[in-house]
Amino acid sequence: KKHHFSRQKKEGRLPHILSKKAQTLRGIKAKLYNKRRQNEKIQMKKTIKSHEEKETKQREEVPEGAVPAYLLDREKQSRAKVLSNTIKQKRKEKAGKWDVPIPKVKAVSEAEVFRVVQSGKRRKKVWKRLVTKPCFVGEGFTRKPPKFERFIRPMALRFTKAHVTHPELRATFQLPIIGVKKNPSSPLYTSLGVITKGTVLEVNVSELGMVTQGGKVVWGKYAQVTNHPENDGCINAVLLV
Repeated sequence: KKHHFSRQKKEGRLPHILSKKAQTLRGIKAKLYNKRRQNEKIQMKKTIKSHEEKETKQREEVPEGAVPAYLLDREKQSRAKVLSNTIKQKRKEKAGKWDVPIPKVKAVSEAEVFRVVQSGKRRKKVWKRLVTKPCFVGEGFTRKPPKFERFIRPMALRFTKAHVTHPELRATFQLPIIGVKKNPSSPLYTSLGVITKGTVLEVNVSELGMVTQGGKVVWGKYAQVTNHPENDGCINAVLLV
């Protein structure tokens, strides 16, 4: 019994101790501590909310005369989740809409993509990088002056076309690349137009004759790269229909 009371007291004192600690800590320790406390509070709120959702009771209004007299003393209650099934269904559809053929790919490190280029009169400067993977630069691309160019993309590694397979037609077409939508490894690779396995490209599908429901011709569509272009010398991709 004594142990039970002492434990209760200790639990009662705990919030005060934590509060005191939060007030006295300084610098990086305080930042880390507050971040941890914030995460704990968020988790607590989520747990409470999930329990509330489970136990939400909704009272149904019954029009007069719809229920026989001997059942009038019973209140109609239905336990309902706050999120209705239709909303859940819509969310599932939305999630499935952007499924890609290769959902997970191995991250490509910067050491693989870039090679250090030594520059300057004494070859002491090492801030330039040479891109060693295939890339897309676009039609109106002009290089910066060599003195200011940090990322060098060689002409031999610039691709303009991709072999795109239509998953439903089971046919492959050579289509021009419009741009690099997303490289899953890094936003830097996306901005540079680096193409690796799993990259989502935008391709010109006007020659396929695809039409929207409104009757307009589809011009650009996304496709995901399925091979290793740096090894094969070509880009193979699957159209995201």
